Amino acid sequence: MSNFFKLIYNELFKIFVRKSTWFMFVALFIVILGMGFLEKGFGDDYTSENWRAELEQENKELQKDLEEDDMEDSPFYDFAMSTIEENNYRLEHDIMPLSTGGWSFMYLSTSFLGLVSLFTIVIAAGIVANEFSQGTIKLLLIRPIHRSIILLSKYIAVLIFGFITAVSLLLLSLGVGGILFGFEEHIPAVVIDNTEGLTHISVLKETIYQYSFYSINLIMITTFAFMISAVFRNNALSIGVALFLLFTGNTVVQFFSDKEWAKYLLFANTDLRPYFDGKPLFEGMTLSFSITILLVYYAVFVILAWGIFTRRDIA
Repeated sequence: MSNFFKLIYNELFKIFVRKSTWFMFVALFIVILGMGFLEKGFGDDYTSENWRAELEQENKELQKDLEEDDMEDSPFYDFAMSTIEENNYRLEHDIMPLSTGGWSFMYLSTSFLGLVSLFTIVIAAGIVANEFSQGTIKLLLIRPIHRSIILLSKYIAVLIFGFITAVSLLLLSLGVGGILFGFEEHIPAVVIDNTEGLTHISVLKETIYQYSFYSINLIMITTFAFMISAVFRNNALSIGVALFLLFTGNTVVQFFSDKEWAKYLLFANTDLRPYFDGKPLFEGMTLSFSITILLVYYAVFVILAWGIFTRRDIA
């Protein structure tokens, strides 16, 4: 077992010794810092004295726009109605809108979770393929350790990297938000819509929920990229295919949403949050159904990766 942990440590060392890896974290910091300055310059700045008046004024302006034009079939109509409904909920329950503050800024970091997927895909796509392209695979496999164990150590190292990157995003946003804005006296609440109508939850809980649900998507797309790397031994191909799937997966699901078989697509099942909000993506879909589909995809990815890698002729 100690040898296995040493393998994982060695893989993590190889990941973090690269300059490109640290460039990813620098880029992440720059993005968070840039978002912080944008929020500081242009973000909403509600206060305990003015927020009610501002929401009431916003409702009046939206209602006026809706009355002046026939917009029932336009996207603006749905946006305006949902905004008015949320504003009324906040007024009735005395919940101030999110303003520029450390906790609110941390919540905004969830919009950059895609960067975590992007960076983890790059690592996953190259961790096996690079061994072949650099000619180090033979040196790696001459050890008296089974190939499946070596591959498992690489896979776990990639997942650990993804976890570290996600935690870094969370801590960076919390730190930058705290430095630029300070922390609110009370943790603010975000309004969400579920089957019971509008409700509210603290931004801290909602952030934890979003990171938790996102981890499922991260594991699936990372495992896919890792499988491509192990099967085809091509870094560029692994990154290209995985990124294509990442950026087009949801679009493909929406495009084929009228098809019965669309619910079996991978990205129709990676987001489990709708089940907890009572709004499944397709009618008739259940939480157990999506978990089963994810397990089937996961098993296919793992079987292909380990099956081909352990039987491949390296000579």
